[in-house]
Amino acid sequence: MSAPVAPPEVEPLAVAEPAPVSAKPPMVCIRPPRAWEALDLSGLWRFRDLLLALAVRDIKLRYRQTVLGVLWVILQPLLGAGIFAFVFGRVARLDSGGQPYVLFAYAGLLAWNLFNGVVLKASGSLVANAPLVSKVFFPRLLLPFSGVISALLDFGIALVVGEILLLISGQPPTVSLLMAPLWLFFLLLLATGVGLLCAALAVAYRDVNHILPVALQFLLYGSPVGYTIAIIPAGLPRLLYKLNPLAPFIEGFRVSLLGHGLIGVRSSTYACFMAVVIFLAGLIVFRRMERQFADVI
Repeated sequence: MSAPVAPPEVEPLAVAEPAPVSAKPPMVCIRPPRAWEALDLSGLWRFRDLLLALAVRDIKLRYRQTVLGVLWVILQPLLGAGIFAFVFGRVARLDSGGQPYVLFAYAGLLAWNLFNGVVLKASGSLVANAPLVSKVFFPRLLLPFSGVISALLDFGIALVVGEILLLISGQPPTVSLLMAPLWLFFLLLLATGVGLLCAALAVAYRDVNHILPVALQFLLYGSPVGYTIAIIPAGLPRLLYKLNPLAPFIEGFRVSLLGHGLIGVRSSTYACFMAVVIFLAGLIVFRRMERQFADVI
């Protein structure tokens, strides 16, 4: 018989020491927003890359497969100014304050197109991006504010053309041009506030997208785009007319651009106050209804 074979020696397995456990694990607290947190716009800065990407996408989609491309930004106010100059300047013979009526109407259309573009793009931003709203989490305010950026780009191009037209006509910029950013700031506040209100309401009521273009068309002729406030009869008619907060901003921007005319202090103060109120109201309503967007859209 063969001798018994001893079993091989087995080395003991090395046991890894457990990782130290932190005393206080990280905690995420989810709570409903407070009343004044609706005014917090810090999310726009944190997601600024996405905001810029959405604005660039909007610009590319708008001018994709177009023959003239960005030239439409220049042609639209030029053609509109030509029509207004013919209707109000030649046919109606309204006073333009000694300015060529084409330049007078072009300056008014610059401010109007900025307001109109911001309102339309912001109001339809949520419905147009319904799949994105219902499937991806991000601050919903990015969508209407991206429309503001694209509208500002269009306005900047048209403004450069307007300055060139002024130089060709022999009217260099004056010191009053320094007031233009102030009028544009409050004009943007007003347009953004209206756009936020309409965007929030359009999610639940699609009628807003049908009513808004018609309402803006009426507002175009109810604002001093192709004429001045001075032609409105004094007294009650002019007082009612000045209830439109958009009127002083268009008139003020035109005076700043052309360097001629006067703006009422009381009407300007009222318009600035209403712009701030409408912007805050639109922001609060948008944030209050934001929880329902993904379910309703």
